[in-house]
Amino acid sequence: MIADMQPSSPETRRQLELLEADALVSYQLDALNRLLDDVLPSNAFYAEKLSRIRRPIRSLDELAELPFTFKEELLEHDLDANTSRARNLTYEIGRYVRFHQTSGTRGRPLVVLDTADDWQWWLDAWQFVLDAADVTADDRAMMAFSFGPFIGFWSAFEAAAARGCLVVPGGGRNTLGRLELMRQCQATVLFCTPSYALHMAEVAAQHQIRLDTLPINRIIVAGEPGGSVPATRQRIEAVWNATVIDHAGATEIGPWGYADRQRRGLHVNEAFFIAEFLSAETGGPAAEGELSELVLTTLGRRGCPVIRYRTGDLVRPTWSGDGDNRFVLLEGGILSRADDMMIIRGVNIFPSAIEQILRGFPEIIEYRLIATKQGEMDRLSVEIEDRLNQPQRVAEELQLRLGLKIDVTTVPIGTLPRFEGKGKRFIDKR
Repeated sequence: MIADMQPSSPETRRQLELLEADALVSYQLDALNRLLDDVLPSNAFYAEKLSRIRRPIRSLDELAELPFTFKEELLEHDLDANTSRARNLTYEIGRYVRFHQTSGTRGRPLVVLDTADDWQWWLDAWQFVLDAADVTADDRAMMAFSFGPFIGFWSAFEAAAARGCLVVPGGGRNTLGRLELMRQCQATVLFCTPSYALHMAEVAAQHQIRLDTLPINRIIVAGEPGGSVPATRQRIEAVWNATVIDHAGATEIGPWGYADRQRRGLHVNEAFFIAEFLSAETGGPAAEGELSELVLTTLGRRGCPVIRYRTGDLVRPTWSGDGDNRFVLLEGGILSRADDMMIIRGVNIFPSAIEQILRGFPEIIEYRLIATKQGEMDRLSVEIEDRLNQPQRVAEELQLRLGLKIDVTTVPIGTLPRFEGKGKRFIDKR
């Protein structure tokens, strides 16, 4: 029975990825109804929110009748003045074994809790990511993160350990120390953000460390669009002599996306999530290839579920009835956050589009974008650390590629921030 398939083995995961459209919908519908049966009415947040729905849900078309969930709704239960515990908890606090917190880069940090079963769900979803990177028990995995409540480190760490890898934590060390640790343990797979992969390469060059002498041959990245931005990916691959594999997830949602084999973008893991796409232009269901906001429903996270969650991520979905993976593909990965989109003299501009151009200049070490308002219009300026100190050539390339005149200035090398976690290169002052 399809409904009984558990993605605990590579063979079963491959079967799930190859399900025909009707079979996948049947699988998701069954999982959704079982989730609702298990969490209602115990989950007070969704018991109220979904009080008028008819159950069981007979078709995924009926999902559109359910209300959306927004992050702001989950933030209302204050723990103190600075953080909030998620309101969508199903059980009493004693049932939970994992404490994690969002970064707080967009509003107050949100504390999210997981039960032991939910944590296993996280690890099972992560196995799709590790499959995409061809990680095996023979690999040695370096986790270039600090310890703390950031969930990405912990889920990646334990998923790799569950696969049988030797997993090396990099917490408590600076960048140079982590490079040395990679050499000592002869790590073959590196887990980090795209920004930190580039920063480690910069530190290595400063200390005459040859990265091509390390056995790292795959770098699994997340937290920023860079892993699916070709110019950024190519720069990382060139300095590390390793393959970059993108993945996407969020504390309040789970590890929902992983790279396709051709690295055109990200697959949504539709065995674990139902994906919907809202047209950025109309707000209605998006057509194939249309710029749209990703909406996700978790299918197995019972202790802290999200149903029709507005991620704020802008993507372009494509569906394929054949190939080695039939899960929906997001061409180019996450293109931007909906609230990061700028309209410069009538042209829609995303930070990732600027990144693609800037990373094409090998002399540019680091950059920062600053968006401001000039009257009713958005205005964008760019700061760069440039070995050539020639901002005009960059401004000309931006104008050629985007059709816009954008102010570009150079700053002294080493003065722009470097990032271990998510890069914050877009400063929105609008």
